[in-house]
Order: sequence, then C-alpha cells, then structure tokens
Amino acid sequence: MNQILRLKEYFPRARRTYVMGILNVTPDSFSGDGVMGAHDFVTDAMGQAVAFQRAGADILDVGGESTRPGAQPVDALTEINRVVPVIEAIAEKLPDAVISIDTSKAEVAAAALAAGAAMVNDVWGLQQDPEIAGVVADAGCPVVLMHNASRSDTVSADGAGGKRYGAGAYGHLLEDVVRMLGEHAAHAEAVGVAPDQIILDPGIGFGKSVTQNLALLNHLDRVKDLQYPVLVGPSRKSFIGSVLGTEVNDRLDGTMAAVAIAVVRGANIVRVHDVKSIVGVVRMCDAILSAPADGGGAPAEGAG
Repeated sequence: MNQILRLKEYFPRARRTYVMGILNVTPDSFSGDGVMGAHDFVTDAMGQAVAFQRAGADILDVGGESTRPGAQPVDALTEINRVVPVIEAIAEKLPDAVISIDTSKAEVAAAALAAGAAMVNDVWGLQQDPEIAGVVADAGCPVVLMHNASRSDTVSADGAGGKRYGAGAYGHLLEDVVRMLGEHAAHAEAVGVAPDQIILDPGIGFGKSVTQNLALLNHLDRVKDLQYPVLVGPSRKSFIGSVLGTEVNDRLDGTMAAVAIAVVRGANIVRVHDVKSIVGVVRMCDAILSAPADGGGAPAEGAG
C-alpha cells in the first residue's frame, strides 16, 4: 500500500479545486471510455493515466465495475483482475500519482490498496459490503462516501438523456440527502475511520430526477454545511443530456457548466472524464473566486 494520504496535508489552505480523472477498466462504461475491450487493457489504461496526469489531474480514479443504469454486477475476483494490474502499473510508472479505487467491495478495496491505491471511492457509502468499512479504517486512508438512492428496478430511458435510475422517494431532497450523508459519516467514524479522512459525495445521477440533480448542484453548500470535503461527479450524465438534448459523447459543454456551478458552491473535488477541459474550467473558477474585492490594489500604469 502507498504511504497514507492525509487529506489535511493534501488540501492546502488556499482555495483550490481538485480534479479526479475517471479511469474505467470496464467493457460497459456508460460513456464508452472503458478499456476492457482492448487487447492490452493495461497499456490502454496507462495511456489514459499518463494523459490525465499531464493534463493536470490530481487523482486517478480506477474502477472495474460499471455503475451505469442497467449494468450487470461483477464478482470481486473479476473486479480485482481488472483493476489491480492497472493500479500496479500506474504506481510503478507514475509514482507521484494519487490513485483512488472506485469500489464497494471490501476484497477489492484491500487488493487495490495493497497494489498502490491511496484512497477508496465507494458509491454506496460503506453500506453495501459490511466489511469494507473495516478495510478503510485499518488502512487509515481517505474515503469518499456517496449518497445513493438508485434501484436497478427503476431504470428507464429518456431520449437523448439516455438510461437513468428512477428518482428516490424523498420527503425533502436536500434535507434527506444531507441527513443520509451525515449518517454515512457517523457510521464510518464509529468503525474507526478518522473524521478528517472522510469526503462526501451527494451522488449526482444516483436515484435523482433531472430537477433533483440540478437542485443538488445549485444547493451544494447545504452538503458543505456538514464540514467535510465534498466531491461532485456530474460528468456526461443523463441529466445533462435531458436538459440539452445531447447524447453521451456530446455533453462536454453541459459538464463544464455543472462543474463551474459546483466549484462556486464549494466542491473540493470534481470527478470527470474530460480532464484537460475541466482543469481549465476549475482553474479559471478558482482564480475568479480568489480575487480580492479591491482587485489587488491599484493597477500598474498602462495595465488593463
């Protein structure tokens, strides 16, 4: 396992948004960017990893099981056989890379951490596999806890928006999401995960309607009120397709807009496919948000 990643040390005091690049080691990614169809998937994955790092990605999120609506689940061994060779290759060839493992399985998380991953990204918030919380606590690594109200029996299609999970039953969207994320964090802390190693994710696209996804982005500050770093993953998702009438590979403009709003509302990490474009968006947003009200004093003569 890599040296333990400490979020307090990784996040500097200065306001900056971090970019997590999505590296799908799957044959059935909803965005069509999975590398498992390649003859040499490790080489293809390494190519993506190198490109992401050169483009400015701060974290590489490696996943071996698609979470797209309608995807078939895979067993732990299949997932391990997909992600571990990729993580080992990245850790060897890009030793400064911060690698995240996108999994909800304890066995996969343990194997990935041993191979060189430094954090765990669990779309079920440590709730699906009762053993994974212990793996995270024992490793002392950061963990992303996502709100997930998706159900496989509610998948539907909506024109250009594509397949999506049906909306969950909410009394009040924001209150319910914030409450559940708080419960996930409390559970993690109860089993030994350090409070300053927890990241929260409101789960854009996972059991939310188009309007609910938009509301979560617009009111992300409510999640920030829980006092944990926040990750947001709107990249190429169906709510963008529904709003703009675009297919999955034509959603960069919508993704950039969603990311910009997320940054303004306080996101610490954005999880995306199009790393180069999004790095430009977040750097520009960060520069604007950090500009002082006085404009930095009087301009130099001739400046403008």
